[in-house]
Amino acid sequence: MIHDMTPGTEEQLLKEMTSGYIGFDPTADSLHIGNLVPIMLLVHLQRCGHKPYILVGGATGQVGDPSGKAEERKLLSLEDIQHNLEGQKKQLVKFLDLENGENKAEVVNNYDWFKNFNFLDFIRDAGKHITVNYMLAKDSVKKRLESGMSFTEFSYQLVQGYDFYWLYKNKNVKLQLGGSDQWGNILTGTELIRRKFFADEQKEADAFALTCPLITKADGTKFGKSEGGNVWLDPEKTSPYKFYQYWLNASDEDAEKWIRYFTLLPKEEIEEIAKQHHEAPHMRLLQKALAKDVTVRVHSEEDHNMAVEASQILFGKGTTETLKKLSEDVLLSVFEGVPQSEVSRTEFEQGIGLLDFLSEKVGAFKSNGEARRMLKDNAVAVNKQKIRDDFQISTKDLLNNKYILVQKGKKNYYLVKVV
Repeated sequence: MIHDMTPGTEEQLLKEMTSGYIGFDPTADSLHIGNLVPIMLLVHLQRCGHKPYILVGGATGQVGDPSGKAEERKLLSLEDIQHNLEGQKKQLVKFLDLENGENKAEVVNNYDWFKNFNFLDFIRDAGKHITVNYMLAKDSVKKRLESGMSFTEFSYQLVQGYDFYWLYKNKNVKLQLGGSDQWGNILTGTELIRRKFFADEQKEADAFALTCPLITKADGTKFGKSEGGNVWLDPEKTSPYKFYQYWLNASDEDAEKWIRYFTLLPKEEIEEIAKQHHEAPHMRLLQKALAKDVTVRVHSEEDHNMAVEASQILFGKGTTETLKKLSEDVLLSVFEGVPQSEVSRTEFEQGIGLLDFLSEKVGAFKSNGEARRMLKDNAVAVNKQKIRDDFQISTKDLLNNKYILVQKGKKNYYLVKVV
C-alpha cells in the first residue's frame, strides 16, 4: 500500500508510537469506496500500535482541493458542510477504535483552528514561509494554470499545510498520510513545519509524509465507479446488495490485488485463496472472499448474507422464501434490467386469467398457445415456484405488496408491478 514516503519515515515508525493523520474533505454526506484506501492506511497504522487522527475538513471543504480536478468545484455552505461531516464521521468510526488504549483514534475538525484566524494573520503566519515558486512547482497547480485557477484554489495547499503544522505543534502529530495525488500538498505541510520551527526554535522538524497508490482497474475504467456513479458506503445511496456486487464482479486480476488492499485477512490466507482460485477460477473464490470481508465491515454480516442470497436468485438457486424476504430496494436492484410491466390493482384484484396475464400483461409469451405449451413442460415459475395451467394468480402472490416475478425457462425473468 506504500507508494512513496519521505526519508526517515520508516525509522520514525519503528522508533516509537507515532501520531499520523489523514484529511477527509466533506464534499458529500457519505464516503465512497475510493476513500477506503486512505481509511485502510489508518487502520493499519492503529493495528501497528500508532495513533491515528481523522481530520475532517470543515475549513478546507470551503476552499476545494484542485488535486486531480479539471475544474473548480462548487463551494458548499456551512450547513451543507456540517451535514456532510456528520455523515462521514459515522462511517469513519466503524473502522477505527476511538475508545480504548493510548493509541485510540481521535477526530479533529480544521474549522476549529481556522474559524477565528483572520486573513492578515494567516498570510503573515503561514504565507511568508512558503514561496510562490514552491507552490507553482506542484503538479496540482501546474495542471490547472492553463485552464485558469482561482486564488482560492491556489491557496488550498497552504491551508492544508497549516493543518499539518497545527497538528504537529498542538497534538504532536508527526506524519501525514494520503493518496499519491496528495504528495505535493503533504510536502507543503512538512516544509511549513520545517521553516517555522527552524525559524522559531532553531531545529529541524521531524515531520514525515507517506502516500498510498491510487487504485486502478485492469480494464482502464475508474475504480469505485459503477454505471450509477460512485459506489458509496451509505446503504441509502448504494444498497448493500449493489455494494457486494461491485466487489463480486471484479476481474480476477483486480480481485487478487484488491484483497490485499481492502481486507484484513492474513497474508498466508490470501495466498491460499489465490492458489485455490487459480485452480478453479469459475468458483470466483477471490471475489467472494473480498466481497464478504468488505461488505461485513462496511455494512454487517446480515447485509452480506442477504446480498449472497439475493445474488443466488438470478442463478436459479434462490427460493420463494428468499425472494419474499427481499426489501423493495434489493428486489429492484437484483432485477434491474429485466423487462418490467405494470398491471392496474383494480384489474388484478378482479381476477385475470393466467394465460392472459402471462402473454398480454407480462409479455413473456407471444401467444396463449406458447404459454400453454411451456406450462405443460413445467418451464414457468411465479416467484421462483413452478406453476401449472390451473394456477390461480392473486394478491397473496405479491412481493412487497406490489410485485410478481415471472420466470420463463432458466434465464428469462419478467417483473410485474401492480399499481
